[in-house]
Amino acid sequence: MSFGDDQGYGGDTGRSGDGFGGTGQTRTRLPDGRTGDPYAPARRPPRPTRSLITAVGVVVLLIAAIAFANRGGGRTDAPHDTSRAGSGPQADPTAASGVKPVTGKSGTIPSGFARDEQGAASAAANYAVALGSVGMFTANGRDTIIRATHDPAKADGLLTDLDRAYSPEFLKTVGLDEDGSAPSGLTFVSRTVPIGTKVTKAGSTAATVEVWSTGLVGLAGEGSTKPVTETWFTLTQQLSWIDGDWKITSSSQTQGPTPVSAGNRASSADEIAQAVQGYGGFTYAR
Repeated sequence: MSFGDDQGYGGDTGRSGDGFGGTGQTRTRLPDGRTGDPYAPARRPPRPTRSLITAVGVVVLLIAAIAFANRGGGRTDAPHDTSRAGSGPQADPTAASGVKPVTGKSGTIPSGFARDEQGAASAAANYAVALGSVGMFTANGRDTIIRATHDPAKADGLLTDLDRAYSPEFLKTVGLDEDGSAPSGLTFVSRTVPIGTKVTKAGSTAATVEVWSTGLVGLAGEGSTKPVTETWFTLTQQLSWIDGDWKITSSSQTQGPTPVSAGNRASSADEIAQAVQGYGGFTYAR
């Protein structure tokens, strides 16, 4: 977001005796920063747009679900594995690889990922979906998701932090009841949709995967004061091979990359609610 620069001159007076024979004009600086015609319409002071305000709110929600939970959560860039081809991390292909998707599940979360780069990327994408889901806003849901996606040695500590983060006061700010449920007649929306993955470190026991994602958060339905909004972010997960599967040992989140909005007409609250109820999510595995 950028604001127009003030194009006023540095002093109170303009040119005098210019080379074209005209008389000099006095430029008057008005209290609101305008110059020139004192009868011109007042320029509105710059103010944050609604989209900026809502984007900040969405980012807070996503960070609360991921970054807040990780103690010491600053991002640390892992060194690249020198065994990988090329001079740096490469984007993973989006075409189907022919490898069958995982068939196992831990609750509703896919499990049993392959012990290779593709398996780590698929695990990271699926875990991003789970961590950005509605389930994170209830105590039982958080417990299930964290224990299915994280290193068991760190799960209890993460859950303690998350329970503090998802306090009744916090849930109230996003329009939910104290137990994390939506008010009667409204549908709570919280979805993370991975756009792509990038493996920046890969080994037999550890991997680092970045998941570029878009997210939806808000209350859909007639009378909602917390409309569903979108945000873009990148989630970096440090994964370890534990008990036959990839598990998160730490994660961090940064904003963007964010594309330019197409300016599509916003759907009504009822249309969004019907879409959320009618369209399910995906299992991310190539």
